[in-house]
Amino acid sequence: MSPLLPTRARVAIERAAARLGAGLIDRLDALLLIVPRDAAAPLAALPHGALLARAHARRPRAPLSCHLVPVPTRRGLAVVIGVLPDDADAFQRLTLAGRMRRELDALGAARIGLAALGAAASAGSREALLAASLVAAEPLPAFKSAGPRRAAAVTLVVCGAADSERTAAVERGAHLARWLTALPANVLTPRTYRRALAVLAARHGWGMRVHGEAALRRAGAGAFLAVARGSATRDAALVHLKYRPPGRAARFAPIALVGKGLCFDTGGHNLKPPKAMFDMHIDMAGSAVALGTLAALTATGYPRPVDAWLAIAENRIGPRAYTQQDIVTAANGTTIQVAHTDAEGRMVLADALALAARTRPALIVDFATLTGACVGALTERYSGVFTNRGSLRGALEAAGARSGERVWTFPTPTDYDEDLESKPADVVQCLLDGKGDHIYAARFLSRFVPDGLAWVHVDLSSAQRTGGLAHVSQPITGFGVRFATELLGDAAFLAGLARPRTPARA
Repeated sequence: MSPLLPTRARVAIERAAARLGAGLIDRLDALLLIVPRDAAAPLAALPHGALLARAHARRPRAPLSCHLVPVPTRRGLAVVIGVLPDDADAFQRLTLAGRMRRELDALGAARIGLAALGAAASAGSREALLAASLVAAEPLPAFKSAGPRRAAAVTLVVCGAADSERTAAVERGAHLARWLTALPANVLTPRTYRRALAVLAARHGWGMRVHGEAALRRAGAGAFLAVARGSATRDAALVHLKYRPPGRAARFAPIALVGKGLCFDTGGHNLKPPKAMFDMHIDMAGSAVALGTLAALTATGYPRPVDAWLAIAENRIGPRAYTQQDIVTAANGTTIQVAHTDAEGRMVLADALALAARTRPALIVDFATLTGACVGALTERYSGVFTNRGSLRGALEAAGARSGERVWTFPTPTDYDEDLESKPADVVQCLLDGKGDHIYAARFLSRFVPDGLAWVHVDLSSAQRTGGLAHVSQPITGFGVRFATELLGDAAFLAGLARPRTPARA
């Protein structure tokens, strides 16, 4: 049986000169080579160049096409040539790299070169090939009776300049998110999730505090506890992880990452039909993305303090489960009229945001597989983002474009609040017709973030997609880790958050 946490893939990363000489090529089993459309001359200059140039002339003409060329070297070399448009963006580079790497799936290559030629020879092209190759080396959990087959050792030879260490750190964080999201609900329960988090905290040197149900009652977190009430086990918790870099960085307020961690979602009394419930073990993907981002930032030696707040629970049906028309009180004192028990994500996030806000972070970014409406608006190719700072829209979408995890910023005008007015409570949880639910959910959540705090909400419509997305061929994509690490690594974005730490409430 697969463990709760992924084992480290047997992958070594080497660097080599950008020039593809005969000595290097003869030591490879495979070569992934990105080239521009007009690549005849640079290909001809390589060892076995005439063969490669002829194959390139006969290439498929479809966008982002690739083709495999067997080359008769001493070891036998499989060259996969991928053609990149001159105006390609990061998403297209990753998509091409993923297609190229899949050409090698049946070959079992142990030593793979990653290179680019001509106008395509950018660090971004090589990093895309590295990211795709790392994904291919890191399988998802398997539960076959014969046991998981150990992956063969692979050496990746990066030919030319590339930030290999950062790329590897980000992909390991994304793989952690994919792995946890793929675990079935009888394996990753709130209890075992907390156990896995304790292992990770010890491994990475994070502080960890578990706010169990008793602590959440003392904090007044009635929205979270309403969702957890239907579970037969009392293991729901809000887990707070702390990363603190050495040096003077502690003078800054932390960045807070908040994640929805519903290990299974039946819909509660408003029970989901079988097709809609089938994949609800992935409803904790938001927490996995927050966790994977924290792991990636830690591995890269991120210079600012970061907190992760993971709202871990289940939305089960039972005699104690919360019901429509319940009135509950959240941690910030807001009273909520429950309209639909399958809108549980915004309930656990409400208290997670309110409690995270008490620490006065410089920024809150929350991640959640929250609404089908966002999938309806964008499909699974983009994810939706929302913010209470209009000035952040450009930075959010630019980070999505640079990372290859594309996002679109939705409006959150205050007049939507008129539709969420409740007669018996301060706010109604959601509307029943589902129209524009992604926007109404964001407006609901905004009530639990004080006006003085910058906040970004990420509705993960790209968390799962048949056939995968970009360089990830698995349906569970880990979307969000690349985006968040790119956003938080933006010096200009951080400069706007670089304010002194303010006193936090206990």
